[in-house]
Parts: sequence; structure tokens; C-alpha cells
Amino acid sequence: MQNLSIQKYLSNKIVWLYILSGGFVLGTTLLGLLVSSVIIPVPTILHIVLDNSVNLGWLEGVPRNEEMIIWNIRLPRVLLALFVGASLGLAGAAFQGLLRNPLADPYTIGVSSGAALGAVSVLFFQVTIVGLGNFTLPVVAILSGFVTLLIVFGLVRLSSRSLAIETIILAGIIIGAFISAITSLIISLGDRDAMTQIIYWLYGSVGMRGWSHVQLIIPFMLVGSFILLIHYRELNALALGEHAADHIGVDVKKGKIYILIGASLLTGAAVAVSGSIGFVGLVIPHLVRLLTGPNHRHVLPLSMLTGGAFLILADLVARTIIAPKELPIGVITALIGAPVFATLLIRERIGRGDRGD
Repeated sequence: MQNLSIQKYLSNKIVWLYILSGGFVLGTTLLGLLVSSVIIPVPTILHIVLDNSVNLGWLEGVPRNEEMIIWNIRLPRVLLALFVGASLGLAGAAFQGLLRNPLADPYTIGVSSGAALGAVSVLFFQVTIVGLGNFTLPVVAILSGFVTLLIVFGLVRLSSRSLAIETIILAGIIIGAFISAITSLIISLGDRDAMTQIIYWLYGSVGMRGWSHVQLIIPFMLVGSFILLIHYRELNALALGEHAADHIGVDVKKGKIYILIGASLLTGAAVAVSGSIGFVGLVIPHLVRLLTGPNHRHVLPLSMLTGGAFLILADLVARTIIAPKELPIGVITALIGAPVFATLLIRERIGRGDRGD
């Protein structure tokens, strides 16, 4: 009887977490469309979005400049922040589950640095691969991130013969620092205008991107999210350890490959359209896991929702706190994420000490 009541409580809690997360996404999206130097009423915003989406014919009395502001400037920016935050949150949750460590995320294991190097190379040398066109940037970034991941795992395998979690993270930090140095070298070889533009891009931003960047990230986000969401069982099994996962019939090797491919797709596409934005994939999944428990069936989708809403909010702060100037969104996520994550780690360490772990 007690077990049934506990299960009912947990089920109700999860439902409420989904409701709150969905409300958080809708609320921050509306806030991102509403708050700026030009205040446009909420009914007008809804009319503009609905009419341009499904052509309802409601825009006869709406000024043209307001339609341009919402549809061509604010909405693509908010959607891009939502998609980038969702991608980073989901990728971080997958990496943490795979490596069984809350310090694992696309940045600490070097994937983001590799993706950034690929993206900077495309921007700096103005590379366009025949047949890919505008998709050259995200494809090269994804491939660079995945190659970096292979280098990290190869280095760990050569040095220790076993994929120890701490060694993977240490190797990721070392490789990431080396790749960042190469990226800085490439930037320093360019002229001042190109250097300033790329450096600002590296700090992370979703401003002045437009619908073209939204279209770039969508296919990779959909494929990467689908791959990870359908492999939540493998992540749950890996939490028990690789040997235990083998014993319960999970193909560990194949599961790892799918998870790494899905997370690399999400990370590379996010970096390609927004630059380097840290701490989303580190803090958000850790916070979600504290609320939901270790079941990746809920950790993965809730990390997507919360990560997307968090980045919309961070972008809103970045563009309003010192208006009319803007801060790089990566600065805001670091200022918020670093102390939050430090607090979570301290609380977890104290909790383990109280339990005698």
C-alpha cells in the first residue's frame, strides 16, 4: 500500500513538472516577444504570429513596422534561443547519463570546442561544400565535434586502457584547451573586422540571426533529439554500470554510439548557429535530475524544455540589462550557471556526507 502511494506521488510530481516546464517555455517565449525597446501589446503579437503562420487574415489593422519587428526580428531570435537551449540541455543530459558524472557536458569533454573550431574555419576561410550550400556550417561543426569526441576517447583508451569517467573529463578539458588555442590562432591571422566578428560570435549570441539560422538548426535538432529520446533505456541501464547493462541484455557498444552521435548532432548544430554558450548543458540536466530522479525517460525531455526556456530568459537579460547595448549570451549563462552549479555540487556533497557515503 505504501509503495502504491509513493508511486502515485511520483507520478503526480512528474506530471506537474511537465506542466510547469511547458508553462515556463510558453511564458518565456511570450516575454521574449513582448519585452524590448518597442512594447507591442500581447493580442497584437498573437495576431501577427498566427496570421503569418496560418494566414488567418487578421493583420489589416496592424502597423507594418510592428509586424516586421515581431515576425522578422523577435520571433526568430526567441525560437533560435529555444532550440539552442533545448539542444544543449538534451545533449548535456545525455553526456551526463552516458558518463555517469554531473560534470560531463559538451564543453567539459571538448565537443563544443571542436565544433567551434569547425565553424570558425568555415567562417574564416568562407568554405562552401558543393551540394550543402548553407548547411556547410552546421555539417562541418557537427563533424568537427564528433571527431574531437573520438580523439578524446582514443586518448583515454591509449593512456589508461579503460574509459574511466574522470580520465575522459580530464582528457576533454585538455583537448578542448588545445583546440581553443588553434581557434585563437586562426582568428589572430585575420584582419581586425573579421577577428572582432568571430570573437563576438564565439562568446555566444542569438541576435541578428534570422529565419535562415532557425532553418539550419531544426533538421539536426530533430534528428539528434529523436535519437537520444528513443535510447533513454540504454542511458538508464548504463547508470548501473556497463557490466550490469550487458547482463540485462543492453547492447552497450551500439547504445553508446547512438548516444554520442545524437549528442554530437545537437551540440554541433547549436554551436554553428549561436557560438559557444556554456553551462546550459551542465546545470540544467543536473537540476532536472534532482527534481525527477535518475530516470532518463523524464530527464531528457524535461532538460530540453527547461534548457530552451532558460536560454530565452538569458537572452532577454543579455539584450535588456544594458540596453541599447547587448551582452553576449554566454556571459549571462556563465554568470548564472557557475554559482548555481557550485551550490548544487556543495549541497550534493553535504548530502553524501550526511549519509556517510
